[in-house]
Amino acid sequence: MLPTRSELLPSECMINPTLQRMSHLVQSFSVVFLYWLHQVLMASPGGTSSGSSMFHSSGSSEDLQAAMDEKKRKRMISNRESARRSRLRKQKHLDDLMALANQLRKENSRVLAVLNLTTRHCAAAQAENSVLKAQMMELSSRLESLNEMLDIFNGDGLHAIDNSISPLIQSYTTQPIMAAAEHMFHH
Repeated sequence: MLPTRSELLPSECMINPTLQRMSHLVQSFSVVFLYWLHQVLMASPGGTSSGSSMFHSSGSSEDLQAAMDEKKRKRMISNRESARRSRLRKQKHLDDLMALANQLRKENSRVLAVLNLTTRHCAAAQAENSVLKAQMMELSSRLESLNEMLDIFNGDGLHAIDNSISPLIQSYTTQPIMAAAEHMFHH
């Protein structure tokens, strides 16, 4: 006879549920078969005599019913325990998922904060780059003008600069660079 569910270790019950179901079927079949055999023997002509029967009529049906009730009670207890373990597993899985969701929300917030900071830094760098480009263009234009003036003075053979032109050149070279961030962006 196969071991009963209560005789199996809990890990064995969880590992092979098919074996568990087969064991219940065999046990149920055994109980039904014994009950049927008892009924047949009691109904046979020789079954009424107390000495020739395998079962005693007094108490045997009560014993059989008690055994069936005990197996049914054990099976019910086992099913309740199995359902309790299943609920605990489901609750643990749900708790794990909730913890993971909270962790992912925190990580998402952190990444979003880094993205916002990086976006602000990028915008500031782009603004500074625009200012520097404008200053470079203005300085390039001044340098080109100064080079043209030098070419004019050197090309005509003039070695001395006329006093009337000298203040003009000095004022041109001392002008501040106009390209600045406050002039570049009008809001």
